[in-house]
Amino acid sequence: MDWQRLISAKRLGLEGIESAHKDDRSAFLRDYDRLIFSAPFRRLQNKTQVFPLPGSVFVHNRLTHSLEVSCVGRSLGNNVSRGIIRKHPELADTNITEIGNIVSAACLAHDMGNPPFGHSGEKAISAFFTEGKGQSLEAQFAASPGQWTDIINFEGNANAFRLLAHQFIGRRKGGFAMTYSTLASIVKYPYASILANGKHKFGFFESEAHIFAQIADELGIIRLSAPGQPLKYVRYPLVWLVEAADDICYLLMDLEDAHKLKLLSTSETIRLMMDFLDPAEQKHAEGIIGMVTDVNEQVSYLRSKLVGLLIEECTQVFLENEDSILDGSFSGSLINHISPIPREAYSQCAQLSVQKIYRSRDVLEVELAGFRIISTLLDLMVEAVLNPEREYSKLLIGRVSSQYDINAKDIYNRILAVLDYISGMTDVYALDIYRKINGNSLPAV
Repeated sequence: MDWQRLISAKRLGLEGIESAHKDDRSAFLRDYDRLIFSAPFRRLQNKTQVFPLPGSVFVHNRLTHSLEVSCVGRSLGNNVSRGIIRKHPELADTNITEIGNIVSAACLAHDMGNPPFGHSGEKAISAFFTEGKGQSLEAQFAASPGQWTDIINFEGNANAFRLLAHQFIGRRKGGFAMTYSTLASIVKYPYASILANGKHKFGFFESEAHIFAQIADELGIIRLSAPGQPLKYVRYPLVWLVEAADDICYLLMDLEDAHKLKLLSTSETIRLMMDFLDPAEQKHAEGIIGMVTDVNEQVSYLRSKLVGLLIEECTQVFLENEDSILDGSFSGSLINHISPIPREAYSQCAQLSVQKIYRSRDVLEVELAGFRIISTLLDLMVEAVLNPEREYSKLLIGRVSSQYDINAKDIYNRILAVLDYISGMTDVYALDIYRKINGNSLPAV
């Protein structure tokens, strides 16, 4: 793959249409601004990241997580951009200087397709069609197995691409009209669901496969599948940076939140963070911590130090493996290839997080509640779109925004519209709808 072709300001749905702008923002900065001001991005403030939404102690939600990932992604992108220009001075006057802006925008968007209630939301959607009433629909997809695998393996990553590329494409419906490079940067798993076989994540639904193919062809992303076969590509190079930014923030911010919620003691948290550092850096960090009395500030300082360390480590890995990233042979995440000391510490923290954080009582209770709420909403809405002539179905469908293609002619797109509607809900809104449908609450008079 070639850098000059990979970085493209062409906009999906506005190909060949020139637009005059009176400011000096690049196309990729405008991507960032469009996302910041969008309703789906705002709704992330009321979507669970890991822990229940805040009571007396504020923890990360999807919005704060995405903003932090975006900051880390911008630093990674800027570092890589400077490194590439040092290696290839002939690229200095190209869009390679925009990598930081592209990665930053993609990081903002990376969680926009996730349903409410954290990862349990994805599990609830898939389970409805594999274990619940939705199983009965499989026979209707006998001629379209790829569409059925889309539905039974609902994937937030693929849904983010759908949200940005499908629903709001072009001027007819307005919306995002993102650049090709930003869109390619959010597709972590560039292949169809039928190739994932339920064992891996995937990057796009069949409904948007042709759009990804269009983007990939324009950017020169290497295709691995033969013509006529389900799409499979190598990763777009900037995806590695988006993934690394997410990996860095996910682990370190969860540790910080777990400390605030007293799931981890101060001594345990500090020990885990110190393990990322070599002896000399540990001694320096201990000196700084010794001057700070507030334990939360001690943890915050270490978190900041580790973010900087991991940014530098991942930058080095990317630049050292530029050739294999461009030819599609690089494997594993950037985090997997960092220096032994921080890599081992990262692995230890990841294992502990599963035991003490992701399986904590509060997290499991949110997942249980979310599973019940989403399953109930799916049950009612799928039944409604399958039988739209029923009176109760008309009431349910009547409350769905016109932006969702709930009256599509085919069952696949009607179900995807239901998933668009439910996955776009916030935690609080989903709970409110659940209560009202069940008669547990009524609108305020």
